[in-house]
Amino acid sequence: MSAAVRPLCDLTRRSFLGDVTTALGGVGLLHLLSGSALGESSTWQPGQGQTHHPAKAKRVLQIFCPGAASHMDLWEHKPALEKYHGQPLPGEEDMVSFQGKNGNLMKSPWAFERSGQTGKPISSMLPNMARHVDDIAFLHGMHSKTNTHGPGCVFMNTGHATEGFPSAGAWISYALGSENQNLPTYVAISDLRGEPPNGKANWSNGFLPARHQGLMMSDQKPIRNLARPESVTPAEELAARDLLQQLNQRFASSHPANSDLQARLAAYELAARMQMSAPEVADLSRESDVVHELYATRDPNHLKAAYGRNCLLARRLLERGVRYVNLYCASRASGVDGLLNWDAHKTLKADYERHCPIFDQPTAALLTDLKRTGLLDDTLVLWTTEFGRMPTHQAGTAGRDHNPDGFTCWMMGAGVRGGVSHGATDEFGRRAEQHPTTVWDFYATVLHLLGYDHERLTWYHNGLDRRLTDVHGNVIKEVLG
Repeated sequence: MSAAVRPLCDLTRRSFLGDVTTALGGVGLLHLLSGSALGESSTWQPGQGQTHHPAKAKRVLQIFCPGAASHMDLWEHKPALEKYHGQPLPGEEDMVSFQGKNGNLMKSPWAFERSGQTGKPISSMLPNMARHVDDIAFLHGMHSKTNTHGPGCVFMNTGHATEGFPSAGAWISYALGSENQNLPTYVAISDLRGEPPNGKANWSNGFLPARHQGLMMSDQKPIRNLARPESVTPAEELAARDLLQQLNQRFASSHPANSDLQARLAAYELAARMQMSAPEVADLSRESDVVHELYATRDPNHLKAAYGRNCLLARRLLERGVRYVNLYCASRASGVDGLLNWDAHKTLKADYERHCPIFDQPTAALLTDLKRTGLLDDTLVLWTTEFGRMPTHQAGTAGRDHNPDGFTCWMMGAGVRGGVSHGATDEFGRRAEQHPTTVWDFYATVLHLLGYDHERLTWYHNGLDRRLTDVHGNVIKEVLG
């Protein structure tokens, strides 16, 4: 009689152990077969620089403009807005969105100019960025699942609209590991105006080991607590560090499952190494006057100069082996619409004429510099925002409300086919209509360019194999070079 139908009273200890052994063997065989079916190498180990397939990119620069930068005022020209300016949006004449009732269609305050050999129309407010359009793959069919800034930023950065999940940078840190043992694998550079909505959740490690969390720094706020006190000699510091390491390792060996503890030890060791490396990478005075002029680091507009210095810092981090750099341009709104970020609810024209000059020259300079130095050959550059804006004006204002149904992101650099525009919103910019793409598609493509199958880069958490792309995502093949 088989074990499946054997009466419980007939079950002996020997037969029970035999059945368990058989079952475990089957489970092991199933695991091996499932790995083989996916083509997975049994020797693949995350964090060792190994990939699932040959990679085009080895590092990522993600430029994030929080506040929901308007696609139809920057990147996606909509002639219909000019033609039907002041008329109701057909089919949504009484539309109520995030902050209330919408008014009529509103054209962009600025002209669009055809740029590059492709003739891509770009806002006249971005003359420096327009020079790079032939290297950029625009994704005009993006859409989000939330219309609120905090969840929107977290969704764009982690693939989940709630906090607690690893950011894209943390996943890349986990997958690729460090290329420079004296610098962090993942750095988030915050803007002088402050952190983005939901703050550090945007570069969180989530449930991944704590060592994969992004380290926040900027030119204005360098890494804290690295300098040795003047009263301590190098020999004294070395002796204290050696003793501390022995004590830490002894304690860690008795708590092997505590990833936070292991990460803390690794962070202390990294901090010791960074006492030499971090001041050097953050010392922008080593750059020539020509470079400082290119990045506008000494511009009279102190916000533009600060962002320019952060762009220059980003390049220095990338060329020294940092795997993932988050570069933020603007911050959370802090209750003042449009003044600190791209959230132009009331005065779109005035707000963007303040933000675009800050963003345009330094960002274009960074892209030019990456190309000049050859870093762009194996660096993937991403431009992101949390969602788009409405083609109508908010009732009683000259601004635009939140629009999660259509917006633009873009890619350039390693493995990207430049000069293409994939997807589109409808004629007014209201909804993603042609080849709609999701945040999960976006990151499936990012991981593909880095050499990873997004369905196989996983971490087991709470009974599930979690992914950056959740249970969704398709590689956007049309933007691959």
